[in-house]
Amino acid sequence: MNPNAEFDIIVYGASGFTGRLVAEYLAQRYGVGGEVKWAMAGRSADKLAQVRDEVGAPKDTPLVVADASDPASVRAMVGRAKAILTTVGPYQLYGSDLVAACAAAGTDCLDLSGEPNWMAAMIAAHDAEARRSGARIVHSCGFDSIPFELGVYYVQKLATEKLGHPVGRVKGRVRAMRGGLSGGTAASGRATMQAIQKDPGLIALMMSPFALTPGFQGAEQPDGNTKAFDPDLGAEVGPFMMASINTKNVHRSNLLQGHPWGPDFKYDEMSVITPGAPTEFTAIGEGGPKPGEGPSKEEREAGFYDLLFVGIDADGRQVRASVHGDKDPGYGSTSKIIAEAAICLVKDCADLRGGVWVPGAAMGDKLIERLNANAGLTFKDETA
Repeated sequence: MNPNAEFDIIVYGASGFTGRLVAEYLAQRYGVGGEVKWAMAGRSADKLAQVRDEVGAPKDTPLVVADASDPASVRAMVGRAKAILTTVGPYQLYGSDLVAACAAAGTDCLDLSGEPNWMAAMIAAHDAEARRSGARIVHSCGFDSIPFELGVYYVQKLATEKLGHPVGRVKGRVRAMRGGLSGGTAASGRATMQAIQKDPGLIALMMSPFALTPGFQGAEQPDGNTKAFDPDLGAEVGPFMMASINTKNVHRSNLLQGHPWGPDFKYDEMSVITPGAPTEFTAIGEGGPKPGEGPSKEEREAGFYDLLFVGIDADGRQVRASVHGDKDPGYGSTSKIIAEAAICLVKDCADLRGGVWVPGAAMGDKLIERLNANAGLTFKDETA
């Protein structure tokens, strides 16, 4: 962590759709200059000032001009903060210089990345340097993958309490969900597809559940891509489009914690198929939202998600936990989640070593407490 920082957190990309929601959340819950000292950053001071006023942030909210196409401005921004919270994606196009600058300076960095190809490259390029400098680089701090990674973490805690040990098999199931894919997520998906077209070798990485565990290859994983009847839920289940990202982060979480769930841990994610119920994101496509676009406040408020995690012991005994979010996943919930993750990292995790992390492995119970208290998430024991 940068010891000479002016600010706890700089929200980089604050004039974009998700970034402004983060700024609005911080302004409403924390003000400016109080418990959390934060600033807004982006390419245009005028646009930042406009967003500051529109979201109701105080007039003295600090504004920082930084542009991904100007590495010097990015390095200057990094030098002023304990942590950079970045919503400037697709990260494989606009995030690499920022991670490099943070790793060099010892400044923490949190993003919303769902881009495994880029995350694998950042681990290879910067994990060792971040360990030396003390920078904590934390990927995937939104709907992908915090509710899923922490859902597995939480159900494993229940298993330890109730069964005496973690379990070797967890099922993640999306029971219900209402909300749209963010424009940034759609753009990231398209950027990843383009990267694969240029380098077909990335296909193997995208297909591997262990793409983010360099040097470690675990057991063969369950098939989450085929529609089937799940006897543990008594329902049909089908593929969940974020599973290819979340499963990789869950296996990295197990690795970073020293494999407490076992080296042969198995995990899959699927959606419960309920006819007529909202259970899936809108598809990535040309007709989807563009970066900077998103649903109305009413639509965000009407969104939600309900996730179930079933931990299964070798003898068949089970523990169950749910994670519920009170806003649409892509915007309303994600903006609160990453804001609280950044505060948790800076305020509650001084002893966490540097390196490239996933949020649950980095912050665990401390992050669950913050999300329960502030971000509209509910972690619940549903064991019968």
